[in-house]
Amino acid sequence: MKKLKILVFPCGSEIGLEINRSLKYSTHIELFGANSVDDHGRFVFDNYIEGVPFIDDEEVIPFLARLVVEHKIDAIYPAMDKVICNLKLNENALGCKVIASEAATNEICVSKRKTYQKLNDVIKVPKTYNSIQEVNTYPVFIKPDVGYGSRGVTKTNNQSELNYFFHSRSIKDYVITEFLPGAEYTVDCFTDRFGNLRFAGPRIRGRISNGISVYTKPVNDDLAEFETFAIKINKTLKLNGAWFFQVKGSKDGSLVLLEVASRLGGSSGLFRGLGVNFALLSIFDAFGYDVEILPNDQVIEMDRALDNKYKLKINYSTVYVDFDDCLIINNKVNLQLVGFLYSCLNEGKRIILITKHECDLKESLKTYRLNDLFDEIIYLSKTENKTDFISNIDSIFIDDSFQERLNVKKILNIPVFSPDMVEAL
Repeated sequence: MKKLKILVFPCGSEIGLEINRSLKYSTHIELFGANSVDDHGRFVFDNYIEGVPFIDDEEVIPFLARLVVEHKIDAIYPAMDKVICNLKLNENALGCKVIASEAATNEICVSKRKTYQKLNDVIKVPKTYNSIQEVNTYPVFIKPDVGYGSRGVTKTNNQSELNYFFHSRSIKDYVITEFLPGAEYTVDCFTDRFGNLRFAGPRIRGRISNGISVYTKPVNDDLAEFETFAIKINKTLKLNGAWFFQVKGSKDGSLVLLEVASRLGGSSGLFRGLGVNFALLSIFDAFGYDVEILPNDQVIEMDRALDNKYKLKINYSTVYVDFDDCLIINNKVNLQLVGFLYSCLNEGKRIILITKHECDLKESLKTYRLNDLFDEIIYLSKTENKTDFISNIDSIFIDDSFQERLNVKKILNIPVFSPDMVEAL
């Protein structure tokens, strides 16, 4: 197959970042990222395009169509619910595939009210109230009809709180439902282009932050009810590619639908860790390739936290790096530093080991499988100064010793880094 150029938009959303993690190692994909606002996406996507009009702007489709021609894009992978709806609806005008379910399905999924109406006779959906006057049992749960995550949602415990909520909000298009006290689950699914449900994996939504499950693990017991939900939803809605639904336990312990989304889930990387790459499966399927799914059955958990990415403006052709307590720390290889050194090899930079290692260096390099990593090895005695052996000024210096870094900085005036600073490189 030819290498496919895939444009992710908006690329800095949680969905866009998961698509990047899913596709960046595939030799079949060349990734592009586009954004309307500068965010984390520009630190992640090598091919980054800024200044895209917002999705409600009438110029967004012509703008993206020009990008498709300019960069010879094969498909756009939308990474936000509202974006999915607009781009799929305008697929012909964009001049490339849009990786998503059909437009009518997206319009249903983006609205909780339409979703409940469509699935009311198919699976268990929450009891809803058409107005605040109808509410006669508390607590109730209020959420925007169109929205995602936990934005704008609230629980009200009595009529006074309910009245205050609506009088204090400018947005009136909310859905009022019964409150469900049980555990919350996401079921990540994949449906192929023939309508066959090929995978449905339930996971517990453990710790939640900004509507995103930041701790999750698979559900391995009592799967029948989840599978029934998945099968019935799949038969009712014309879904294609990655999608998910969320359910919550009711008072009697049965599952009740919260929402269906015609996109991959932000924490679906849990199942990617077991071999189910939803983004790659969706792309292959969209381009007519038959796929197989081969998940592992190991025990897995996923926990998410803020991560750091850097753009450091620095030019150098050579890296001088120390060995003890730098490349090797507590008798273990410094994986972050070795990863950085290999990225330097990919960019054609020279790597020079400069060390006062007291043992047999050749044997130590062999022990840690580092024999062939370096272009040059400078082996010094305790009394020799590293500054006397650094000949290339177009260099950076990495060493755990503050005194060594201080000397190099003062005498040679080249950038110096301790091991904890390497992540910025």
